[in-house]
Amino acid sequence: MGLQFSPTSPTGKWLGFVTAVWVQAISGNNYTFSNYSGALKTLMALTQLQLNNLSVAKDVGKAFGILAGLASDRLPTPVILLIGSVEGVVGYGVQWLVVSGRIQPLPYWAMCIFLCMGGNSTTWMNTAILVTCIRNFRKNRGPVSGILKGYVGLSTAIFTDLCSALFADDPSKFLLMLALIPLVVCMSAIVFLREIPPSSSAAAEAEDDKFFGVVNVLAVMIAIYLLAFDLTGTHGRLFSQVFAVILLVLLASPLAIPIYIWAKNLIRSNSNTADVEREISKPLLIASKVETEAVVDQKKRPVLGGEHTIFEALSTVDFWILFVSFLCGVGTGLAVMNNLGQMGLALGYSDVSIFVSLTSIWGFFGRILSGSVSEYFIKRAGTPRPIWNAASQILMAVGYITMAMALPGSLYVGSIVVGICYGVRLAVTVPTASELFGLKYYGLIYNILILNLPLGSFLFSGLLAGLLYDAQATETASGGNTCVGGHCYRMVFVVMAIACIIGFGLDVWLSVRTKSIYSKIYATRKTKKSFNGLS
Repeated sequence: MGLQFSPTSPTGKWLGFVTAVWVQAISGNNYTFSNYSGALKTLMALTQLQLNNLSVAKDVGKAFGILAGLASDRLPTPVILLIGSVEGVVGYGVQWLVVSGRIQPLPYWAMCIFLCMGGNSTTWMNTAILVTCIRNFRKNRGPVSGILKGYVGLSTAIFTDLCSALFADDPSKFLLMLALIPLVVCMSAIVFLREIPPSSSAAAEAEDDKFFGVVNVLAVMIAIYLLAFDLTGTHGRLFSQVFAVILLVLLASPLAIPIYIWAKNLIRSNSNTADVEREISKPLLIASKVETEAVVDQKKRPVLGGEHTIFEALSTVDFWILFVSFLCGVGTGLAVMNNLGQMGLALGYSDVSIFVSLTSIWGFFGRILSGSVSEYFIKRAGTPRPIWNAASQILMAVGYITMAMALPGSLYVGSIVVGICYGVRLAVTVPTASELFGLKYYGLIYNILILNLPLGSFLFSGLLAGLLYDAQATETASGGNTCVGGHCYRMVFVVMAIACIIGFGLDVWLSVRTKSIYSKIYATRKTKKSFNGLS
């Protein structure tokens, strides 16, 4: 019975996935800058350009994710998680010391370093989780990416609403949460998450599909629960505490899956152990043969859809189409997330936490739905996954035009649209990269792609939004500057809408170029399903 809890057993595999979900549910701290940026701006008497460059420094931490990518092929998952969680304690811990008044504000350059460390910490956690889980569930890359990236999107709302419920939106306590909670949660994944052989039998894959459906339903329940809390206004202390307890119970609920698997296998173990072993061994031999033939073919030359080294991937046109289109989507989305606080104030909102939560929750729906929907259409018709990125770019452009008009309620609409499309972009690009360039060096390829986060933050948030806002703003008595009115960000939104239209064209081009790859994936899965049905 002890073997039931080994990492390679179905129970162990799903227990590891549940802990991965928890890590992702607290690793979106990089998107919460708007919740405490106002405190930093006031405390350090910053201009908007200086504040935006602090957010760029936070996102530059993503650039050093290449180190995590290199490490993912050399170090075990627990070590990578430990590095990320400890770095987060230092990066966000120092910010907490400053905002809470326990130490004097550090020089601007020093604050940039610690924000960079906080941003980099999540690259270690995300790399460990994504690489390990996609390798463990390689036949369900879309749902895995959608669920994990979905929980990253929810994490902003989780942190924001917990802080609002327990600490009345105190920015110093919020930063303390960002420092300590990821460390505690990562400890669970360090114990249980390991890279293991993927499911090889049709029965095991069908069971995985069923469990992913359960996780999706639970995740949607959490998202709706958070959304209800946000939309019901101000709450009393007791109500807020009850909300926090129920939220923690919902986050723990996916544990029901490994418990169910363990109980089912425990009942089976006394009667049909030998039958189970025979069922598993036969498909393993078949899978081994198929993978061996694929490797032999790749030794001739790396073709799109096969295993690429990092240099082979970078030498393809397809990689750079994916890279630039990713920049157009996530770069502009980050600019909105980093500036939501000032955007809300410019339009007369005194409390902007609702927009942060809306972007987070609807980003979750974009991630989790696009992962499952894109996987469904690959299995059903071989539809290229990048086509969903193209659709999101057009919708995002419409969202930016709506925000540029600055009509009543436009920031609500814009926050929702940007959240959905940013989520689609992340959830679809992650499995696309693995399908085009393979899994062997996926950790490094993924981290090169997410260089778009600091690059996009610098171009669209640091330069575009910062400079154009300051050009419209007037100096205040405290030495900072402020702008009020729809004109403050209008030109920013127009430029970002144009960028999204360019991204749309690139995504359509990539969809055309990769159609044959997805047709092969569809044909291979259909053939394997037919073979397993006959056997």
